[in-house]
Amino acid sequence: MRVLVVEDDFTSRKILQKILGPYGEVDIAVNGLEAVEAFSQSLEDDNRYDLICMDIMMPEMDGQTALKTIRAIERERGITPAQEAKVVMTTALDDPKNVVEAYYKGGATSYVPKPIDKHMLLHLLKNLGVIE
Repeated sequence: MRVLVVEDDFTSRKILQKILGPYGEVDIAVNGLEAVEAFSQSLEDDNRYDLICMDIMMPEMDGQTALKTIRAIERERGITPAQEAKVVMTTALDDPKNVVEAYYKGGATSYVPKPIDKHMLLHLLKNLGVIE
C-alpha cells in the first residue's frame, strides 16, 4: 500500500506515519499544495497512492481545496470513481461544517476525528479494503 499523509501538525503527522508505516510506504506533505504536487507526481511515475490521509485545516492550501483538485485531476485522467485514491480527511470533532463539505461535496471517502484513534483508523481502513 502506498500512502500520502498530508498534515501541517508535526505530532499528528508522526502519529499517522507510525500507525500506517507497518502497512506500506508512507510519504509526507505538510500542506495542500504539496499534496497536489505529490499526487500529480505519483500519477506521472505510474506509482499511485492507495490512500491519502489529509487534514482539513492547513496553510497554503486547505484540505478541502486539495481534495477537490485531486478529484479533478483524477477525472481529467479518466480515473473512474472505483479507481480513485481513498481519501480520509482528519478533522477536529467540533467541525461538522467542514466534515460535511469534505465528505459530501468534496469527494472524501471518509473522515476521522482528531485526536486520531489508532484502532478506529485501522478498522476504517479494513472496511475500505485498503488493508487486511
